[in-house]
Amino acid sequence: MAPARKLRDFITRRDHNLMRRLSGWSPPHWVRLWMKSSSRAGDGWLWAALLIPILSLGGAMRYRAVAVLATAVATGILFFLLLKRLIGRSRPCMIQPVRWAQLIPPDRFSFPSGHSITAFAITVPLSMFYPAWMLYLLFCAVSVSTSRVVLGMHFLSDVLAGSLMGAGIGWATYSLMV
Repeated sequence: MAPARKLRDFITRRDHNLMRRLSGWSPPHWVRLWMKSSSRAGDGWLWAALLIPILSLGGAMRYRAVAVLATAVATGILFFLLLKRLIGRSRPCMIQPVRWAQLIPPDRFSFPSGHSITAFAITVPLSMFYPAWMLYLLFCAVSVSTSRVVLGMHFLSDVLAGSLMGAGIGWATYSLMV
């Protein structure tokens, strides 16, 4: 067996094992609320709300920061839409739904996680513009990404790959535009 296939099979086994464990898990109410809220915030509401403090408190770099964020997000969205259709991996909730989550996925494709790409495409450059916000931004990005796995919308590998892609897109966009 080819090394690439062995690696893919290894990752797939791990992803499916975690999916089975999470689909049968009954988390405490506060975890359910945190995961559902994080996932919904990652739909764009949280990132749009960040425009208020950036534009009102962001100083001289605020317009450049908004331009970098808009470019990073647009690039991330184009990237994940292309990859999802190209790869065509099914979502975990289509294989084994999480019994308590009952969310409707935005599309049928799992790889990569668009929420994770967007979260990190925003977090990385925004942390470079405003380092004091870094811990809060990382908490939000990790919460959004984690929620996608816990809610059965993505496999762990979808989220890890999406987070790395988003961080790379965010860093590249900042580096090219600032």
